[in-house]
Amino acid sequence: MNGMRQHLVHANGVRFNVWTGGDGPPVLLLHGYPETALMWRKVVPQLLPEFQVVCPDLRGYGDSDKPRDGYDKRTMALDTKLLMEALGFKRFAVVGHDRGARVGHRMALDHPEAVDRLCVVDIVPTHTMFRNTSKELAVSYWHWFFFQVRDLPELLIASQPEAFLRFVFRSLGSTPDAIEEPVMQEYLRAFKLPGTQRATLEDYRAAGTIDFQHDDQDLGRKINCPVLALWGERGRMHPLFDVLATWREKAQRVEGRSLPSGHFIPEEAPQALLTELLPFLRKKS
Repeated sequence: MNGMRQHLVHANGVRFNVWTGGDGPPVLLLHGYPETALMWRKVVPQLLPEFQVVCPDLRGYGDSDKPRDGYDKRTMALDTKLLMEALGFKRFAVVGHDRGARVGHRMALDHPEAVDRLCVVDIVPTHTMFRNTSKELAVSYWHWFFFQVRDLPELLIASQPEAFLRFVFRSLGSTPDAIEEPVMQEYLRAFKLPGTQRATLEDYRAAGTIDFQHDDQDLGRKINCPVLALWGERGRMHPLFDVLATWREKAQRVEGRSLPSGHFIPEEAPQALLTELLPFLRKKS
């Protein structure tokens, strides 16, 4: 990514591939499935003049390590908190898309002293998703349930990884040219690395098991820091949920709106995202 330095950072027993750059208050950007930190490439250039930006590949993704376990969001949140501490940051803003937003949600609950503010991009809370499963949700989010099965998804995806990856982007996105072909090839390279497909499926399996249990235990707790919720009006959750209401159940201070995009907002509608994100990050409280 232009203006960023790529290097390795060890944290929580895992080696992370990380991009860093810029100057100013720290901002941690966490990607979603089935991508890597590269998904922020259209957003980062406008953040660098004002913020120190950190973009890691999450545990199990991209060029970060892929251990056998640790894909519950509590562990992944600790990963990223300790990664930021290793870089010298004790308190920072978190912006997460998809799976990265779920890591950010858990980090804000478990480590409130570290998270200054949280932006969640195109998700509703994990517990809310499973608690409100309907026919419509199950059809729209079929992969959540398919991925819960062990071994079979690995077998089928490994047989046609490129076809699967292109299907995911095509079915969840709404802008066909948002992901340039060289970027698609980079995502495919990372997706085909040994361990990636298993690890990223374990991410989803944790959501339906231990993450749900942790969230169930925390139903009485709310995030204290400011929360910005953004989602795609052409995405799948827009007709299924009152997204702001789902986050007001989980946080004290929530603002947000839908954007003209499908699921992959940082790539489909980066300027619309920045229009909402920059004022939020600039706020002092």
